[in-house]
Amino acid sequence: NSKKFILIDNNIYKKINDNLKKLNLKKITIIKINFSEKIKTFNNYFKISSLLLKNRIDRSSIIISIGGGTLGDLSGFIASTILRGVNFILIPSTLLSQVDSSIGGKNGINSKYAKNQIGTIFQPKLVIIDPIFLNSLPMREIKSGYAEIVKHAIINDNKFFIWLEKNYKKILSLRNKEVIYAINKSIGIKLKYVQNDEKEKLTSSYSRSILNFGHTFGHAIETINNYNPNLNHGEAISTGMILAAKVSFEIGKIKQNELERIINHFKNCSLPIFNKAINKSNFFRIMINDKKNYNGKLNLILLNKIGKAYYHKNFDISKLKNMPFFSK
Repeated sequence: NSKKFILIDNNIYKKINDNLKKLNLKKITIIKINFSEKIKTFNNYFKISSLLLKNRIDRSSIIISIGGGTLGDLSGFIASTILRGVNFILIPSTLLSQVDSSIGGKNGINSKYAKNQIGTIFQPKLVIIDPIFLNSLPMREIKSGYAEIVKHAIINDNKFFIWLEKNYKKILSLRNKEVIYAINKSIGIKLKYVQNDEKEKLTSSYSRSILNFGHTFGHAIETINNYNPNLNHGEAISTGMILAAKVSFEIGKIKQNELERIINHFKNCSLPIFNKAINKSNFFRIMINDKKNYNGKLNLILLNKIGKAYYHKNFDISKLKNMPFFSK
């Protein structure tokens, strides 16, 4: 008997509007939202929260988010804070949100200083993952999600990485058997880290922060590009992972053939491996704003080998700046 508030990506609403009309709309409020990374702002948080309050949301209400990762992040942040917390359900519609952002309870909005700096860890009551949503995605969005799948393999499972090297074309073409296997495998890897360290307090190889491989660089790239729609999250993280792998090689952690395997796989999948943002003067300053860093010290997630990432504390930023791929 509780009120339901559906926050839905406008593009998805257009596709499933006929189905939504069959629901008992007396107890359902539908709020359509135009998809963009730029929706994760204080302004949108306030607007949507005010609309929910105007429609008399209460603590028995349920917020249902239907859309990609950015909408899920915003919806979860609203659910965790409005009335000091109401139940919410995630129905992720993109490959990236199905394999990554819908799992683990991280929610938040962006600031002008860095991405996802204002947020909560608040678990949804239910996550419903249906690969049928993927059929309407453009290839660019599928590749963006694939970047997170391959990240999970690189940080934790060499055998999975080998499997991806053999099967990536089937995943990108959305062959059902391989897609379901890759989604399940990715979720399993992510859940392992989340269950070990839900609140991201550890600074060891068991830390949830390991899941942020490539993200310190990638988030800085997104911030410098002002969350431009011409650069999506997966593309930025793809470049970030290549940078993290190169740093791992430069400090003698991974072998050249491992670096080449990673780079070649990204090239084979047409995932980006460079972004000119890394040559901007404020790149390293923005990196320092990353949530993993303490007291102005840079902490990075790097690789000991494919399938084994580790937490590198207090990385010397001057050493990083002098690496050949950062030097102008």
